Amino acid sequence: MHTRVAIVGGGPAGLLLSHLLHREGIESVVLESRSREELESEIRAGVLEQGTADLLQETGLGERMGRDGAVHHGINLQFGGRRERIDLRELTGKSVTLYGQHEVVKDLVARRLEDGGHLLFGAEAGSLHDLDSERPRVRFSRGGEEGELSCDFVVGADSFRGISRLSIPQRARAEYERKYPFGWFGILVEAPPATEELIYALHERGFSLVSTRSPEIQRMYFQCDPNDAADNWPDDRIWSELHARLTTDDGWSVTEGRIIQKNVVGMRSFVVEPMQYGRLFLAGDAAHIVPPTGAKGMNLAVADVRVLSEALREFYGAGRTESLARYSETCLRRVWRAERFSWWMTSMLHRFDGADAFGHRLQLAELDYVTSSRSAAASLAENYVGLPVEVSPAAGTPV
Repeated sequence: MHTRVAIVGGGPAGLLLSHLLHREGIESVVLESRSREELESEIRAGVLEQGTADLLQETGLGERMGRDGAVHHGINLQFGGRRERIDLRELTGKSVTLYGQHEVVKDLVARRLEDGGHLLFGAEAGSLHDLDSERPRVRFSRGGEEGELSCDFVVGADSFRGISRLSIPQRARAEYERKYPFGWFGILVEAPPATEELIYALHERGFSLVSTRSPEIQRMYFQCDPNDAADNWPDDRIWSELHARLTTDDGWSVTEGRIIQKNVVGMRSFVVEPMQYGRLFLAGDAAHIVPPTGAKGMNLAVADVRVLSEALREFYGAGRTESLARYSETCLRRVWRAERFSWWMTSMLHRFDGADAFGHRLQLAELDYVTSSRSAAASLAENYVGLPVEVSPAAGTPV
């Protein structure tokens, strides 16, 4: 088999890149190790920056999002028994859309298949070869048979545990990582919304988050031991913990319902530099991980493939390589800004091991400042709704 762009990984980054390339007449093949059913059922966070939502609409992927997604014009910070709202729209002119990542994946898969896209489900990439040549190769297995895909370029969008990042020689890459001493205990609940907009809450017992998925399904998290197990938390214990952390002085409390899913999510920050080697380009979680507090994971993946699709369009359309050469530099500037914001939100809202009363009071003071200073609130808001995606000077201006 041969294609122009071999994409290893069929998550949001790989599928969206394939869709954007198709719109430019550039052929690609997506290799995804999971079945379509497994891929579409993986529940992940779904806060879409304004630019992400706009891109989905502009490229014909926004019909269900426009119907089922919830546009939020603000977020709430809760601390010291009170709740303060950050008005994203008033501060930035932009908003965010709540629409689950698995729903975005469903939309992408359906559109790629409708457009005749080459999606190989159950195709496990085993090794990458000749990455520093003009004809790299991907060896894979599918249905008990071995295959090889030659191409002009390989895009590694196969997550932190995939083979793409590790295919860059160790001498040619630098990795930066921070592991956090806590995780998030997440639940899906059959209940009406407890709040119109997201709540990020700091409490002496730790962080908690109230989100929404639909008028009938809500998503909630609270800080926990990363090594804890969901089975250790019966429903009564979960609700007791959430009420303790979320009840405010005015009597508001979270709405209970039937819990239909429980899981524990670990938290880390990670970046690999550079995000390219020869004709291999990394995108999404294969190149960087952020803690979910800043709602940046999928949005960073979308920004990566937006930059890369433009660079590949220039290459195939005009024979220009400048944007491809600058891909890593262009993306990493935004990646590190998102890493900083996610780290800051995480540090401000979580209880750290060994933290004393002084440290907690500093967190309360930080939240009080952020919610009382227009400048501080505007800084949070512009990062939350999404910084501009910068394309290289050869390709145009930031959008």
